[in-house]
Amino acid sequence: MRITNAIKREMLAILAERYKDTTTALAYHSPFELLVAVILSAQCTDTRVNIITARLFPAYNSPEKMLSLGEDRLAELIRDCGLFRGKARNLIATCDLLCRSHGGAVPSTFEELVKLPGVGRKTANVLLSQLFGVPAIAVDTHVFRVANRLALAKGATPEKVEEGLMRAIPREEWGKAHHWLIWHGRKICHARRPDCPACPLARLCPSAGEHAGG
Repeated sequence: MRITNAIKREMLAILAERYKDTTTALAYHSPFELLVAVILSAQCTDTRVNIITARLFPAYNSPEKMLSLGEDRLAELIRDCGLFRGKARNLIATCDLLCRSHGGAVPSTFEELVKLPGVGRKTANVLLSQLFGVPAIAVDTHVFRVANRLALAKGATPEKVEEGLMRAIPREEWGKAHHWLIWHGRKICHARRPDCPACPLARLCPSAGEHAGG
């Protein structure tokens, strides 16, 4: 099945209707809180991150306050998060850099964001889109999987998929489409056993039924 541009537009229209009111599942009340939450979310579910930040943010919701914890104490507070020691080290280093170079504020450019320890391309794009309204597509595991299965964008790396999605999706919809693909991956297009019978895209999807056996 050849996925034409017309089919891609139809797929996106269906996703837009199905997931039109979706946004990030991470709980936050400030740019700094979202920065921390997204760093913690690497190899960790949003549900788990929200449990961790619910006990962390009431007392440590600024770079200055978090920096005062020190790496070891912060590591203990986020111990139930995957890769917690590395994340604690990156968060303390990021807080230090925010205080020294940005007046405690989260920077609003891609170039400055990726200089922060623990912030890669995906995290920077999430922050640009969610906090500053900058058109960006963040390719996490859900976006990578769904984009490849639908052939919206084919690629062996997140960067290649991001490039393909940027061509397939109108620029003004990049930020919204990021959430459509994430939620489709969470709700229906699961990694091991996608629910193809319930998928509104099944008749258009070149991968429909391929993973039904797990």
